[in-house]
Amino acid sequence: MSDKKVKLVEVEDQIDHPRHYNINWKGEKAIETYTYIRSWKMDYPESNIIKYVTRHPYKGKSLQDLKKARWYLDRLIEEVKKQQEEK
Repeated sequence: MSDKKVKLVEVEDQIDHPRHYNINWKGEKAIETYTYIRSWKMDYPESNIIKYVTRHPYKGKSLQDLKKARWYLDRLIEEVKKQQEEK
């Protein structure tokens, strides 16, 4: 038997659990965005706003993700505005 120590490297799961899915602003493990979204029963636009805003600092495409969030927010605002006008 060898006395060599084997260092195990944790491989990131890029499909089911990429790092930017479940870390908080401190870089610590946190609730996954999907779990949070489902717990609030958000619809598609709301969930995408949350997803892009919370993950933007971690993927290397911060400005792009914030613009995507704004795109969904602008459409959601228009939907709510239209609903209010119809009342």
